Amino acid sequence: MREQNYQNHRKFYPPHHFIYLPLLIVLEIYGIYKIWGDPEHQLTWILFSLIIFLLFYLAFMVRQHYALGLQNRMIQLEFKQRYFEIFGKRSDEITDQLRFDQIAALRFAYDDEFRELLNRAIGENISGDEIKRSIRSWKADHQRV
Repeated sequence: MREQNYQNHRKFYPPHHFIYLPLLIVLEIYGIYKIWGDPEHQLTWILFSLIIFLLFYLAFMVRQHYALGLQNRMIQLEFKQRYFEIFGKRSDEITDQLRFDQIAALRFAYDDEFRELLNRAIGENISGDEIKRSIRSWKADHQRV
């Protein structure tokens, strides 16, 4: 596996991102084209386009909702466990001071940088993206959804 860093840390699911969604987009464009190009069957093509749009919207939202919801819970649990392992105490007070984007970004830092970036996140309220950009030694996460 290649080394993970800020530039390449996003992940795609090829059947969904590169086959199913593009196919729906092409069908939607075709349906809209036929609305204007086939006035005799205009209502049929309007319904076709509406159904394709709803399939696209449903596929996007359901996939995002379930995967990201579960992933976010796991990231928060991972943060709490890691905080306990490093500091030997519960993280309830700390997690109340952090936004989710900060917690998510901290998972890419090794323990020595984790402490430093955690203090900056609390003290300076830096964004999750700024935390990611500040990481000198990137801790890869190849198991995300």
